[in-house]
Amino acid sequence: MDSIIINNTVDFVQQTLKNAEGGHDWWHIHRVWKNAKLIAETEEADLLVVELAALLHDIADSKFHGGNEELGPAIAGDFLRGIGVSEPVTEHVQQIIRHISFKSGFDKSDFHSIELDIVQDADRLDAIGAIGIARAFSYGGFKGREIYNPEIKPNLNMTKEEYKNSTAPTINHFYEKLLLLKDKMNTQTGRRLAEQRNSFMESYLKQFYSEC
Repeated sequence: MDSIIINNTVDFVQQTLKNAEGGHDWWHIHRVWKNAKLIAETEEADLLVVELAALLHDIADSKFHGGNEELGPAIAGDFLRGIGVSEPVTEHVQQIIRHISFKSGFDKSDFHSIELDIVQDADRLDAIGAIGIARAFSYGGFKGREIYNPEIKPNLNMTKEEYKNSTAPTINHFYEKLLLLKDKMNTQTGRRLAEQRNSFMESYLKQFYSEC
């Protein structure tokens, strides 16, 4: 039964995100899904919740939907209930979608689960390393942002609203988010995988500045 649910969810996500921005498309979801399953191998977790949350975590990313942070959980909930997923699993997935993003860290929350930890680590891994660099510049280009402007310094003390509304050059994003993720990983496996990716980003930045 679980395999049928997962296959139906894969089909739904692929169809829904077929025209998505390159950094938030099906292949981003696919990588997060695979990494979430990898991390879950070393944790005691509900694998169905992990897989569904990984597959649905960006089904309606708020930054592409006018900042609406409840649209994603609502769409995921409607879909899961429609294919017969139990209410406890559905609600757990919705909570993970609400709390997975970097910007959610600006808010205080009482929700926590190992499944959230796993999927959040998997999502963060896709934001760093070679893939993370490619995704950052893909999104920056999508938003028409400068690659680099030495006159605009990174803001390391942003509020949530400042983060959501930032139009800073993409290089600033490395300091405002990407280089911070290594120390925010939740699981031992996530931390191990993040170390190498973070080192690659540091090497990339050295090369970037040397070329500038």
